Amino acid sequence: MAMRRERPTRDAGFTLVELVMVMLIVGVLAVFALPRLLDLTSWRLRAYGDELQAQMMAMQRLAVAQRRAVQATLSTSGVSFAYVGGATLASLPCPAAATPCLGAAASATFNSGNSGRTATSTGSALTVTLGSGAGAQVWRLEHETGLFRPAP
Repeated sequence: MAMRRERPTRDAGFTLVELVMVMLIVGVLAVFALPRLLDLTSWRLRAYGDELQAQMMAMQRLAVAQRRAVQATLSTSGVSFAYVGGATLASLPCPAAATPCLGAAASATFNSGNSGRTATSTGSALTVTLGSGAGAQVWRLEHETGLFRPAP
């Protein structure tokens, strides 16, 4: 009697468990990750905050280097920088998708009285809120030193 040997067949494809796990992972990403990635407003506000920080530092250095007072005027539509009683130096408008982006109007003067100090309109640290609601970021402009940084 001759024995007939059958070759073992290899199944190609995925098991049902593997397919369900992939669908579960895609579902979790769709619920949690995609809304965050598609909402670019918070990214724009963060970029605006970083640019505002760089501009504040640059204007403070310019004021000290030129021995002239530079005033930063914050409004709900952006920030403008000018010499006190003189020409406008720069402006930084809010991103188009996030207007208004600043919480309240205020001002600060770098190199106040040609002393190298910063004077704010409140007489103490100036709190600057970017955005509104859950996407709000809070920054502080320190009185005297002019340090502009994210608030803790």
